[in-house]
Amino acid sequence: MHSVVYDKFGDPAEVLHLAERPTPEPGPGEIRLRLVLSPIHNHDLFTIRGLYGVRPPLPAFAGSEALGIVDAQGPGVTAPAVGQRVAVAGVADAWADFFLAPARSAVPLPDVVSDEIACQLCAMPLSALMALEDFGLQPGQWMIQNAATGAVGKTLAMIAKIRGVRVVNLVRREAAVAELAALGIGDAVSTGEPDWQSKVNAITRGAPIVAALDSVGGEESGQMLHLLGEGGHLMTFGAMAGKPMTLNPGDLIFKQAKVTGFWATKRTAGHRDAVARMIGELVGMAASGALKLPVEKTFPLAEAAAAARASAEPGRTGKIALRP
Repeated sequence: MHSVVYDKFGDPAEVLHLAERPTPEPGPGEIRLRLVLSPIHNHDLFTIRGLYGVRPPLPAFAGSEALGIVDAQGPGVTAPAVGQRVAVAGVADAWADFFLAPARSAVPLPDVVSDEIACQLCAMPLSALMALEDFGLQPGQWMIQNAATGAVGKTLAMIAKIRGVRVVNLVRREAAVAELAALGIGDAVSTGEPDWQSKVNAITRGAPIVAALDSVGGEESGQMLHLLGEGGHLMTFGAMAGKPMTLNPGDLIFKQAKVTGFWATKRTAGHRDAVARMIGELVGMAASGALKLPVEKTFPLAEAAAAARASAEPGRTGKIALRP
């Protein structure tokens, strides 16, 4: 079978290549899945670069989330059934014709949920929901987030709207404001506009911003911290800028703000019941049409390097995904 592999850490567009390897056999508690579609996430790219919190032994296989069809069951597995369409996340080698996953982590999906949404339903949306719940926001309260056109940003905005939480959505392009509006997401501000902070204040009408989700880092971390109200909470979720967070000590001292980090691997550990509840909520939102997660373009596995390059391009309106 075909599988995407890298023999050294580096630029995904340069180190990813296709390799042949034996079709894996599922062990106890495992299922084998035939790939349908797998999204490219930022953490996939950071892992390939060797910059993520976990560095796999080399040579390594890529891909952490996917939609697949159950192809075989390991010993002791009775569900999901062979032929079932399921989504999985937290795997290590989804960019392959076939891959293994724990049977208990597979999420069966109704046909009404499209492949494009299903393939990216379990990782980023779950993280967005967990982060939102960790903030403990009440209906009517305000938060702010950057990278609002990403899967996390879109999902968080959609869930927050359902729960009555107000969100200022920061983007880098004026065109992205319209892109979010087409998905029913408002209160967006382009940081490419002069005096964009005044637009944020106009949207909130002076109400305090209680929380901020930072997926970028660098100077943007400090900009959002500065917009927080007294006792605000800045959560760092990612580092798309590839730069250290730049924070003004005065904002921390005089606002008595706090800064925390979010990592889904740590957040989900030991919380199976809560994760199951949240996954069920996300599936329901996807089935009802309330959750929209577009895929901009798909590439075959053989073009994984080109797909990684496309994923790094700014201005995308949806995920880049790999198919068999």
